[in-house]
Amino acid sequence: MRNALISILIAAAGIAAGTGAHAAEAVKLRLMAPIYVDGKGAGISLPEGVSCKGKSLLVADTGNGRLLQFAMSGDAWTPGAAIVLPQLPYPIRAEADSKGEIFALDGKLRRIARIAPTGEFRGYMDIAGDVKGAVVPKSFRIGKDDSLNILDVFSARVLVLDPSGKLRREIPFPKEYGFFSDLAVDDGGNIFLVDSVRRMLFAAMKNSTGFAPFSDKLKEEAKFPTAIATDNRGNILVVDQNGGGIVIVGQDGALRGRRLSMGWKEGFLRYPSHICVSEKGDVFIADRGNSRIQVLSIVE
Repeated sequence: MRNALISILIAAAGIAAGTGAHAAEAVKLRLMAPIYVDGKGAGISLPEGVSCKGKSLLVADTGNGRLLQFAMSGDAWTPGAAIVLPQLPYPIRAEADSKGEIFALDGKLRRIARIAPTGEFRGYMDIAGDVKGAVVPKSFRIGKDDSLNILDVFSARVLVLDPSGKLRREIPFPKEYGFFSDLAVDDGGNIFLVDSVRRMLFAAMKNSTGFAPFSDKLKEEAKFPTAIATDNRGNILVVDQNGGGIVIVGQDGALRGRRLSMGWKEGFLRYPSHICVSEKGDVFIADRGNSRIQVLSIVE
């Protein structure tokens, strides 16, 4: 049954690749085994966030109020210890830096917790420097240089902090926008935002002072895009929450295809909430409505 589903998924991707001006550059996805449970067999519930860096996979198992850790090796993911902290009752995002320290955003407290690699709470993230106005994080990403990039929806900006927490720069939102739900940072330090209401992407290239429109509006491809990630091949992957799909855009802003659709079977999504791409090219999607992590591999 699974092999048949994989064949259907790849065939559908091939059909989509045959249309449009950028058909030759279309990206295909190969279905892999999803993740449903932790190391003890307990199910994942309503996951809101996922991060895959190096050999570590982190899952914000939001419905269970915990973080799950998995060690990645080839096509296998070995579960580690779960992290449950009273200071992090509702985790929605989690990422680790190059030293293994974990940063996790709580969706109710709207604070970013710092957690030791062994799971101990180290305190909440404090920003050092001249930061004016309140900071209310909606999401965050850790850059290749361990910079912390915070999407501050209250003061309409992205804050870039160095590894010690000191303010490096502040990038204001553009004058006209709907609502920014997520951000991504590529290996070159370029920052991308997804506007859920206007259904388009914005970008601030490295060292630039503001955001500018990056892609044509995705109104034909996405109903309500809410999450974004980049890979090391120049692709930008956008999660369409209400459409249950993934929209893929190139570094030139051109559409490279839409993949997947709404459903509950493996290979389908139901109100997905977040996404990450590993260095190997594996795509992990927090498939919130199906209470699992959907796993696919990029095929080009």
